[in-house]
Amino acid sequence: MSPILEGKTALITGAASGIGAAAARVFSRHGARLVLADIDDEGGQSVAEGVAKNGGEAMFVHTDITSDREVAAMVQAVVAAYGRLDCAFNNAAIDGAMAPLHEASAENWEQVLRVNLTGVFLCLKHEIAQMLRQGGGSIVNTASVAGLVGAGTTPASAYVASKHGVVGLTRQAALEYAEQRIRVNAVCPGAVRTPMTQEAIRQGLISLEDIVGLQPVKRLAAPEEIAESAAWLCSGLSSFITGHAMAVDGGWTAQ
Repeated sequence: MSPILEGKTALITGAASGIGAAAARVFSRHGARLVLADIDDEGGQSVAEGVAKNGGEAMFVHTDITSDREVAAMVQAVVAAYGRLDCAFNNAAIDGAMAPLHEASAENWEQVLRVNLTGVFLCLKHEIAQMLRQGGGSIVNTASVAGLVGAGTTPASAYVASKHGVVGLTRQAALEYAEQRIRVNAVCPGAVRTPMTQEAIRQGLISLEDIVGLQPVKRLAAPEEIAESAAWLCSGLSSFITGHAMAVDGGWTAQ
């Protein structure tokens, strides 16, 4: 069987670490040529070099996804390098400061929404414009289980609101462009072994034991497991799926 992304050009944001770095490895293994984007130049370049060392093809582009100008330049860089944009994984996000809603700062709220929601909007805007010119494509946004349900007593109002927004934006974009052969879906990870999770544990916001205890499967996901789901949604194997928010959560939202 041929790799599911063979011959495709894929764009991955937030590619310097965590799920984005895992996606670079997974998408490359599935045959994609990659453009990797992040604000972390050192990390992003390192991931691109790692893909190349393993026989893949990847280039890194510094991009702040909250900048309309930089996102436009990112998509232009993809087209300049490879002629088209077949699939995009809009994965860049932050968790922001954790505080009870009545104590949360307006500055933190604005920053989290600017990165997690406005950033996805800007990526969609420019990716879809290119896909309309070329006659189609597939886009996957990283939402979260926090885009499907609340986060319980974890004080994460801005993060939860931003990820619910990503799910809504995904569904609307899918409907607007279905007839133009542009598919838009979201992956909604549960607890994943990433630097973001490790930082929450370090800050004492939650313990590893508590996170594992919340999972029906009693473990955290590896970043590659989320990346594989995104690769499948980007591929032709999911050709009749659009507007879907796929929970990749070890049964979390089934409880």
